[in-house]
Amino acid sequence: MFSPKLATCLKDYSKEKFFTDCIAGFIVGVVAIPLAIAFAIASGVSPDKGLFTAIIAGFLVSALGGSRVQIGGPTGAFVVIVYGIVQKYGIDGLILATLMAGIMLVVMGIAKLGTAIKFMPHSVIVGFTSGIAVIIFSSQVKDFLGLSIEKVPAEFVEKWHIFFQHLGTVNYVALLLGLATVLIISVTPKFSKRVPGALVALIVVTVFAAVFRLPVETIGSRFGELPHGLPVPHFPLLNFLKIRELLQPAVTIALLGAIESLLSAVVADGMIGARHRPNTELIGQGIANIGSALFGGIPATGAIARTVTNIKNGGRTPVAGIIHAITVLLIMLFFGAWVKFVPLACLAGILVVVAYHMSEWRSFRELLKGSRGGRIVLGMTFLLTIFVDLNVAIEIGVVLAAFLFMKRMSEITDVKVFAREYEEDEKMERGEDRPLSAFSLPPKVEVYEINGPLFFGAANSFDEAEREISGKRKVRILRFRDVPLIDSTGMHALKGFYNKTKREGIRLVMTGLHVQPLNEMVKSDLYDLVGEENVFASMKESIARAEELLNEKK
Repeated sequence: MFSPKLATCLKDYSKEKFFTDCIAGFIVGVVAIPLAIAFAIASGVSPDKGLFTAIIAGFLVSALGGSRVQIGGPTGAFVVIVYGIVQKYGIDGLILATLMAGIMLVVMGIAKLGTAIKFMPHSVIVGFTSGIAVIIFSSQVKDFLGLSIEKVPAEFVEKWHIFFQHLGTVNYVALLLGLATVLIISVTPKFSKRVPGALVALIVVTVFAAVFRLPVETIGSRFGELPHGLPVPHFPLLNFLKIRELLQPAVTIALLGAIESLLSAVVADGMIGARHRPNTELIGQGIANIGSALFGGIPATGAIARTVTNIKNGGRTPVAGIIHAITVLLIMLFFGAWVKFVPLACLAGILVVVAYHMSEWRSFRELLKGSRGGRIVLGMTFLLTIFVDLNVAIEIGVVLAAFLFMKRMSEITDVKVFAREYEEDEKMERGEDRPLSAFSLPPKVEVYEINGPLFFGAANSFDEAEREISGKRKVRILRFRDVPLIDSTGMHALKGFYNKTKREGIRLVMTGLHVQPLNEMVKSDLYDLVGEENVFASMKESIARAEELLNEKK
């Protein structure tokens, strides 16, 4: 249940691995600083909150997580949620919600739900991820254009309405710095795959703006000096009413954190040829969020971009992630005074690029070419994320996807009825794989062949199938060879079918039961009601038993 990868990797650790982990950890730590600051500012909190999160959560994710190369910290996925919580409940509400989400993640890991997260529909993930990308982009328009707006509304439509009203206040110097940031990030990979474009852009644009004293807003002009150390851990004041109010946002943080961290771990596994431990990863992520909350940080999860950067620079054990956290701490302690010179337009440019990569427009386009149900789920999740709320988007997206799945499953599950008049002369040589048309059924015997899982979405198939047959029957054979499972509603329908058959004076025989349907019938007493003498493995034996029952009636 809980077996951190760090303990496993240290068993055969070497100087060579430590050297490569140090290089990768240092590079990722440098990359993490502008992202941590940018995500914090976009979330409506001070930049130091992002740095605290990168240090504390980044260290704990690597030390206690279930992936060899996962890098934890603040990510763009949480920007929307964090901003909404801060606006409604303040920073204290955010810390409490993060703490609650951390506890939920630990419980999810203990409950071994790590493997269950993968069942989140792809259309829902792409829908809310693309919606988050649009919102992140929208949140950066003010700083990217240098607009003179005192307070930007939280609602999407009102936000853009304000932007258009203040287009006349564009600061063209800020706009040029933002465009230069995007350009540098875009062209850097053409010259070097190892040097992060965001870091190059941050240094070049900041130095340029500081040397020429450009009239743009900076981190220092808006937030002042960064702290020169970590704060003292502080446990938030617990209030039952507040806990109840923050329950839904906390669930969203926990769910989104679980999804993103496990998706990141899966991507990392494919790149290094390893396997992560999903339940340990959830517990590690939960402890990391608890730690982040105690130090006044924001929600954290596995960061795909930083994890990939770690791998590409040689990181192969959790030590690289620990070095990354230490690097962020040291830079904050000794070089934090320089961070105040970073233009907000530069950070906005970095987040514009992040939003572009988060948009998953290629996956979005592919899903639009898919099934009608997939398009509906994608569109609903996307629009609800933008115009309503991420909590609502995930809830409705998952429920809608579940209903569409059940509808498709009910469509592939059917009950076919065969009687003697449907018999054909075709003969097969494949034993019990033969179709019913290859069997010669005695008179007054009919066969109900169920195809697909018998669950609540397909439980009415018996009534529909029974209307196809006319004439008095003496024996009914239920064939289960293509039924992998039966749920409680399906079992209820079977019991109703048995009772109706009994009232009509018809005997029931069952054949081809798999393990799960057989166990469910034993638990519900249907097996005893039908009788062990009327349950068979093959169709041939069932027909022979039907003939015996016909002879008994005579």
